[in-house]
Amino acid sequence: MTAKINCFIPFQDKAQVIDTVKGLRENELVAKIYLMSSNVADADVEGCEAIEIDALNSSATIKKIAERSDAEYSLLYTKYTTLELGYFALERLVNIAADSNASMLYADHYQIADGKKSAAPVIDYQFGSLRDDFNFGSVLFFKAEALKCGASRMKQDYKAAGLYDLRLKVAQKGEILHVNEYLYSEVENDTRKSGEKIFDYVDPKNRGVQIEMEQACTEHLKEIGGYLEPKFKHIEFSENNFEFEASVIIPVFNRVRTIRDAIKSVLCQEANFKFNLIVIDNHSTDGTTDAIKEFAGDDRLIHLIPERRDLGIGGCWNAGVHHPKCGKFAVQLDSDDVYSGPDTLQKIVNAFYEQNCAMVVGTYMMTNFNMEMIAPGIIDHKEWTPENGRNNALRINGLGAPRAFYTPVLKAIKVPNTSYGEDYALGLRFSREYQIGRIYDVLYNCRRWEDNSDASLDIVKMNNHNLYKDRIRTWELQARVALKK
Repeated sequence: MTAKINCFIPFQDKAQVIDTVKGLRENELVAKIYLMSSNVADADVEGCEAIEIDALNSSATIKKIAERSDAEYSLLYTKYTTLELGYFALERLVNIAADSNASMLYADHYQIADGKKSAAPVIDYQFGSLRDDFNFGSVLFFKAEALKCGASRMKQDYKAAGLYDLRLKVAQKGEILHVNEYLYSEVENDTRKSGEKIFDYVDPKNRGVQIEMEQACTEHLKEIGGYLEPKFKHIEFSENNFEFEASVIIPVFNRVRTIRDAIKSVLCQEANFKFNLIVIDNHSTDGTTDAIKEFAGDDRLIHLIPERRDLGIGGCWNAGVHHPKCGKFAVQLDSDDVYSGPDTLQKIVNAFYEQNCAMVVGTYMMTNFNMEMIAPGIIDHKEWTPENGRNNALRINGLGAPRAFYTPVLKAIKVPNTSYGEDYALGLRFSREYQIGRIYDVLYNCRRWEDNSDASLDIVKMNNHNLYKDRIRTWELQARVALKK
């Protein structure tokens, strides 16, 4: 069988690569093996050639890989741990690449963590899969021609966003194909729970990386016709008459431990306007209903139990927003959480008028159940800028909190009847036409505890969540591209 694959492996030390190299050298399809290292003198392994790199994901590294991609295919491994290929895995990748003519392939695989082997399926890539942390696994299999073409069209010199930039460029010209077969095993060192990983991208120490990722994504959107300039519809807030200026909306199901705190944090708000609280009690069975009834003496509280039993969080929001007592602005509060002070509602409403926006995103602090700050601390989502937030929103995986909406627009758009990603869908849809207002004061204490919906997800649920968010991005991106036609 003719050698068809050049392999590119990150090098840390010989012990780390020796088994990976041995497995690759035994396969007749492998033409050359390159070890990528910041110190090529150490990367002296028989049968391999060393490449000096500055960083694994830099633009310079991608260009060096492209220069050496003189076989039909290029395999890039992205972990500093041992790679164990499955039985005839390379043969399978070559055959599927030839049959599909895909530009890049990636596959389901196994992960070995703490000595245990578990399945690690990944999700399909789609038009809206713009997250820079999209999980391809650690083996990227390129048609060399597509890799070289993508690298030749890279315009910027990134330290961290080079591989992301390459992937976007490759996707513009060809297909990125998910092979839903288990083709290899990788050693996984990041064993944190899902709830501990989801805030990595807003960690302040990653800010420089995020700026690069935003730049690469914005360039991609401009190239495919999905970029929106910072021009927004003006809102005349005086056009609609509402009895209440604002309504806080709390959907709740079985949160007897936290619902009282949430309600109290709303009822203690001090504002120069009339507001109320609409609690949509989604048929709780743990005593939550009785806990809400304890506040029945306050006429600002509307305790709504829907007749329907098919409502997710989004459906509960629709029930609250379409209630005749809903105010001009609908303001979010999760049943786990609390406002940080009595002026939160006033600040949010002020922002609508001051920034002429249809949606406001605040800043929150991560806390434990006792509302003591925990890592990563304050989450301010500074990627939501007036200049580029509506474009960058397609890359990031969250919106920030608390969120608030101009009710007439929210009634027209309506909330997806889901219990995950419904807020993200709204943020994308609102930002297509309207300005998103920002408040950088901490308005909200976000409790992390064992009953949070994303505290610890298994791989299937996490994939379902990510697949749905990518689908939301795809629909929104398709709509934005259509605006230009």
